[in-house]
Amino acid sequence: MISVFVADAQPLQRLGLRVLLENTLETEIVGEAETGAETVRRITELRPDVVLMDIRMPGVDGIETTRRIVATSGRSRVLVLTASDSDRHAFAALRAGASGLLHKDVRPEELLAGIRAVAAGDAVIAPALTRRLLDAVADRLDDDLCEPGPQDHRLDFLTDREREILVAIGHGLTNGEIAQRFTLSESTVKTHVGRVLAKIGARDRIQAVIFAYDLRLTRPAPHRARSPRAQAWFPATPPRAEPLHRP
Repeated sequence: MISVFVADAQPLQRLGLRVLLENTLETEIVGEAETGAETVRRITELRPDVVLMDIRMPGVDGIETTRRIVATSGRSRVLVLTASDSDRHAFAALRAGASGLLHKDVRPEELLAGIRAVAAGDAVIAPALTRRLLDAVADRLDDDLCEPGPQDHRLDFLTDREREILVAIGHGLTNGEIAQRFTLSESTVKTHVGRVLAKIGARDRIQAVIFAYDLRLTRPAPHRARSPRAQAWFPATPPRAEPLHRP
């Protein structure tokens, strides 16, 4: 049974989520809150498996609330639900440590799949948001593609093979695709990915992708040629939100 906490400023939204999740055999609602401060306090006490987080919370917003939960409640993983199309909000939520990002108008079966994925240690992003995130990062890097990326001491702890694995993760390759590229078994790749995440302090592959982008270990194609080459960043966009692969 997956324990779920609902953090949303709208009573009707919380009620809808409660009705949905209480009518499945996989999930149970262990609490809810309408403000960021109350959410952090109750998460510290309850430590649920998954927190469904509204970005637009009064007072402490959902992004800062997510950051505090990740910092203080390592067991709980955050799945952000947003009604916004803002690239800034979406990327900020992932940087804050969210393990998933879905639109509030997602279908019930997709939300349940997202909860299962996040609870299992996977990460999930709605395909439409993935596309906009890639475009947003590409735009940010377009002006300085020729400049070297910043240095990070965490790279010093990676072996040559682990650095190659990190770059492959940044390109959105699955474990199977990485195994094929480097002629390794999938179990060996899984071990390498786990070590990479541990050494760079990433909770999941989403955080590893952001890390690789920030250091410019991977780069999108320039804007004028982004399609279809930008597909290399992530696997081809599926028709529905799908979890990113675990280590």
